[in-house]
Amino acid sequence: MSRSSSQLPSTRRRALTIAGGAGAALFLSHCRTLDDGGPGPGSTALRAPRLPWGTVFKGESRFRALCDRAHKERWASMPIGKRTAAAGKALCGTAYVNYTLEIDDRIESPCANFEGLDCWTFYETSLAMARLVANPPSLWTREGLLHYIELERYRSGRCDGTYVSRMHHLEEVFSDNERRGLGKNVTASLGGSRLQRRVKYMQTRTAVRSSRYLRTDPSMVPSMAKIENQISTLPVYYIPNSKVSSIESKLQDGDVLAIVTDWHSTYTSHVGLAKRDGSTCRFMHATSSRSKGRCCIVDTRISSYLREKGSNIGLIVFRPGDAPLIG
Repeated sequence: MSRSSSQLPSTRRRALTIAGGAGAALFLSHCRTLDDGGPGPGSTALRAPRLPWGTVFKGESRFRALCDRAHKERWASMPIGKRTAAAGKALCGTAYVNYTLEIDDRIESPCANFEGLDCWTFYETSLAMARLVANPPSLWTREGLLHYIELERYRSGRCDGTYVSRMHHLEEVFSDNERRGLGKNVTASLGGSRLQRRVKYMQTRTAVRSSRYLRTDPSMVPSMAKIENQISTLPVYYIPNSKVSSIESKLQDGDVLAIVTDWHSTYTSHVGLAKRDGSTCRFMHATSSRSKGRCCIVDTRISSYLREKGSNIGLIVFRPGDAPLIG
């Protein structure tokens, strides 16, 4: 799944998929920050965003309400998977919105939008909330949430202010996060089959048109091509539609479920979270379907969902783990 295409409105979902500037002058004075030469990947220190708060963080009242709910329901006492599922369930009803990450023409920054989510940001925000509430409540802040979003969204957990530091394909996200000990791709252990493709979606005209960053600076496309060439070498496994019902009982709350597509320029077209419902597992996601409310929902069981579109051919399962506490 490439991130840019997850933000494209379409009757048939397309494959899912710069630095410095005046925004730096708008850092809030009370934020804990890191200098550009400060701790690198893996650091748990907080830093201010590269753009104004009004640009990078929307829906603060909803965020605070979510924190209040997490405190009341004692999410911190739950294992990471159940925390993630609880956060996702609490976000259900949030409107589906495209292009929530297209926040500037050049400066890339971690961001969050509680007023509207697409399928990728729904799972990211749910997981970031689950990791955040493992910290003392005094650290349940905007800065803290963006820290955990950055940890998941950017290569090696670090946004350097450029668009190419953001990971645009789930296969790379899963590989990069597993390398850093933030979870495990369990697809192969669930009986998945090997799948090999030439990934090239971010090099297409569709991707360039859909991204403010690539439209502004198309010279980044060769860099994206190099990254996609590397992604094409990753070992990717998937569970075919015909086998998903037999492994549903092994899926856990909060597992990241990526829908594998028959599109050959990428691997996946949609993503959501596992939500246990007795002996079955339902698909919780942000849907662009108007018949389903065009919002975040707990949908039908995952095996049934896969049969709704002929382009869906299977499933990739990533099981997130806890992340280091802020400190």
